[in-house]
Amino acid sequence: MQKILAGILLYLMLAPYAHAQLTVQGRVIDAYTKEALAGASIQAHQSTVGTLSGPDGSFSLILQTAPASLQVTFLGYVSQQVSVQEGFLLIRLAPAANQLNQVIVSASRQAQARTEAPVAISSISSQILHETKASTLDQVLNKVSGVYMVNLGNEQHTMAIRQPIGYKSLFLYLEDGIPIRTSGDFNHNALIEINMAALKNIEVIRGPASSLYGSEAIGGAVNFITQAPTPVVTAKVQIEASNQGYRRTDFSVSSTFGKLGIYAGGYYAAQRDGIISHSDFDKLAFTLRTDYRITDRSKLTTSATLVDYQTDQTGGLDSTRFFRKEYSSLHTFTYRKVNALRIRSTLEHTWNADNHTQATLFFRRNAIGQNPFYAIANMPGNPLKATGEVNEDAFQSYGFLAQHKKSFQFLNGSLTAGLSADYSPATYTARFLDVDRSEDGVYTGFTPKDSLLTHYAVDLLNTAVYVQAELSPVNRLKLVAALRYDRLDYKFDNFLPPSAFTGAPDEQNRYEQFSPKLGLTYDLGKSKGVYANYSLGFAPPQITELYRGVKVPTLKPSEFRSYEIGGWWSFWQHKAYLDLSVYQMDGQDEIISVRQDNGAYQNQNAGKTRHRGVEYTLHLNPVETWSIRFSGTNARHWFQDYVERGADYSGNEMATAPQFIGNAEVTFKPLFLKGFRMSAEWQRVGRYYMDPVNSETYGGYHLFHARVGYTFKGVEAWLNVLNLSNELYATTVDKYAYGKSYRQGLPRTFQFGVGYQFTAQGK
Repeated sequence: MQKILAGILLYLMLAPYAHAQLTVQGRVIDAYTKEALAGASIQAHQSTVGTLSGPDGSFSLILQTAPASLQVTFLGYVSQQVSVQEGFLLIRLAPAANQLNQVIVSASRQAQARTEAPVAISSISSQILHETKASTLDQVLNKVSGVYMVNLGNEQHTMAIRQPIGYKSLFLYLEDGIPIRTSGDFNHNALIEINMAALKNIEVIRGPASSLYGSEAIGGAVNFITQAPTPVVTAKVQIEASNQGYRRTDFSVSSTFGKLGIYAGGYYAAQRDGIISHSDFDKLAFTLRTDYRITDRSKLTTSATLVDYQTDQTGGLDSTRFFRKEYSSLHTFTYRKVNALRIRSTLEHTWNADNHTQATLFFRRNAIGQNPFYAIANMPGNPLKATGEVNEDAFQSYGFLAQHKKSFQFLNGSLTAGLSADYSPATYTARFLDVDRSEDGVYTGFTPKDSLLTHYAVDLLNTAVYVQAELSPVNRLKLVAALRYDRLDYKFDNFLPPSAFTGAPDEQNRYEQFSPKLGLTYDLGKSKGVYANYSLGFAPPQITELYRGVKVPTLKPSEFRSYEIGGWWSFWQHKAYLDLSVYQMDGQDEIISVRQDNGAYQNQNAGKTRHRGVEYTLHLNPVETWSIRFSGTNARHWFQDYVERGADYSGNEMATAPQFIGNAEVTFKPLFLKGFRMSAEWQRVGRYYMDPVNSETYGGYHLFHARVGYTFKGVEAWLNVLNLSNELYATTVDKYAYGKSYRQGLPRTFQFGVGYQFTAQGK
């Protein structure tokens, strides 16, 4: 009886406290991608009680009394104060505009704070991708200082990052850290193979990154990070159109079922009857990704991306047609087709707090077939005839990448080591065409011939090992040292008798390279810091440069040594952020493409070149409703030692190398109309020489864009006006012996779209 009475008394004493307890449950996700944010901090207002979100973004917080609100924070995102309500809380955090707080993965293949990486790196967040509503990637990449992606129409492009506008293998494009094409088979149009609708964010490393990623990461490396499955059911569809004949539909669906998360999404785009004749295109891109959480420490991620693309090909305009706005094409049958499939499967395992391993298997299948406009050459003495070709460049890849990171208490250090292998058998075939030409100079048709111009196979094998060490010998100082060894083996098999056009005889070539990097970061305190690095980049000749159209291969590998200092500064109570980089890069035996008098290109080693510049980005958020960004670069690119056909160009500036590139944007989001946004953007490309002789310059251009959008309960509508002032401009201009070639930019373009996104509340 006494035990019963004691139990009743204990219950009466503890009951008020038991009933006072409150359990708050919810999930933290990205406001735009709807991905789970694991490790977000959830803190009760004016309390020491808090917790962290789990791998699926979920959390559960037990409180003695109900707080007025919760403070939710996550590195790289804007903190949010959430009112405590009944039911399950779904908390959406928006990415922070202040890059000081951003998390990056491309600098070391693992997540780290931006301030810990001694490189010039910028991240294009999910918010920027969502609000820009870009129809081509240049509309977002050109917001990054030091980057000029040249729009050649219908998602065709070339790039300039710490290099002149060109078509060489000086940039590395990755998807989730894996190169989208194999080394040795670069294509300047490689980003056609990206599924823009399945992107979470984009990271851009400016300057050599060969110590981690190997060859071709010279001017920069661009890493496209794909959308992960969402923890709750989501579905999205959007359609858009323009007054220039562009149409596009995006679609996606995602959810998580127990340990398995699934994402599927893509888009279909088409161009019809644009301002330029013979410029239609179609593209279908689709990505399927699964994330399977084996245990709390292990995860298997598998993704597959398929791209089917076809476009009409049209060349540039001569001076007369460009300035008269006569956009009729001289080409009526030229085309480019791309079929690409990429599959990768990554296993990640965290052994303990100090050890993490990841291993990836990947496969690529790629074919580019074309009847290229630039291969058409007029026949001397017969103005009604020309020659051309149809060709196909194809390869398959079988690859492996593994990396382990070990952290140490000694000097707060870590050691990362990895190895990779990429075996890619490739083929190239080109057939001769007899081309008909009208009296007006229009290429009206062609007759295929049995003659094979080029027919060969190359087995490409790229093996590499790398190591990166990080130490903090004193507080606030981090030292980074990295070294990578690459070996590239080419086994060339020419199926035709060797000649000056069919190519070299059968042979094997090997290129080996050690790529070091030394860097440091120093935290000056009060949200400012500096960094410095030295790195070496390496680019072997591509298979088409090395073997096609040459009887004896003579090209040498290119090396680039880069010296860089920079820093960051967050000030004005974190309402302003400045990022600055100063670099000098010296190239040796740089392979450049020189246009000949007949319009064809020939690859040559350029001796020595120098590239020097300063890059800067300023973000301002003076009040909650306004944000201002200015990004710019001032640079010079010139030949130090270069002789071509007896002409000495040493000291001359390299062709198509703008001395200034700038981009600025002002965005307004009123508090009185939640979900509404409007922005104005300015793009400036400065003057540059059209040829290596430095005989004539193109003055560049100014462009203005305006964007308006409104989202209400998952429904969104937007209007983008590109080239608001309807300026006549060329995205790039070349000069050669018989004239100039202008790649015309689009006139004023109105893009309108509507979309709907469903997001389940979850539990």
